[in-house]
Amino acid sequence: MSYYDRIDALSPGTFSLDGDEIEFGPGESILQAATRAGYYIPHLCWHPEFGAKGSCRLCTVRINGRIGAACTVQAASGQEVESNTDDLNAQRKTLLQMIFIEGNHFCPSCEKSGNCRLQATAYDIGMEGPHFEEFYPDRRVDASHPDLLLDLNRCILCSLCVRASHDVDRKDVFAIGGYGIKTHLLINSPSGQMVDSALLASDRAANVCPVGAILHKRKGFVIPIGQRRFDKVPVSGQIDENKP
Repeated sequence: MSYYDRIDALSPGTFSLDGDEIEFGPGESILQAATRAGYYIPHLCWHPEFGAKGSCRLCTVRINGRIGAACTVQAASGQEVESNTDDLNAQRKTLLQMIFIEGNHFCPSCEKSGNCRLQATAYDIGMEGPHFEEFYPDRRVDASHPDLLLDLNRCILCSLCVRASHDVDRKDVFAIGGYGIKTHLLINSPSGQMVDSALLASDRAANVCPVGAILHKRKGFVIPIGQRRFDKVPVSGQIDENKP
């Protein structure tokens, strides 16, 4: 049985999401149950293969009148959950704008454009500009690996590569270090560069980045505009996270 199959008799109860009844299974979070049922709640740092992190806060919902992250709050019978509301979507747009201005996200020149969850989520939520003054940080690019490139200017600190390297690859190649605006992705190698790490292009950690921070070399712009993942269907219409 796949993650997205109906739980049926094993379901311990239901909760309400924007007026619709959602079944949930044992131990499921609100976001897990909603996703399995085919309902979209915006998110960047959550993925069904890994434990919840709750760092992006895009999945913030209102649960019985109180605010919580849908990826970390466990589903419970009788919950009244609001997600698709004007005020919550306005907060999500502000969060996205802050993510964009904090890094260097130049979508037209990015190899991930059209396949980027950050870009797709911004389109879906109706973000038309950065609103805030842009930081234009000067962050390093690691091109030392023969097959992979790391651009910290595009990293959104979702920690998916960290969790993938630990949980799936069992290598712990990546970690998050620093504080505040200086928080950044770290490489576990003697030199601090990818070339001296155990990372392979086939590793899950090298293929889970939702933005253009970790890229495969010699494969940029291979999919024509109009045929890229989010050119076809908006992110809110693509519930199955495991699709390539």
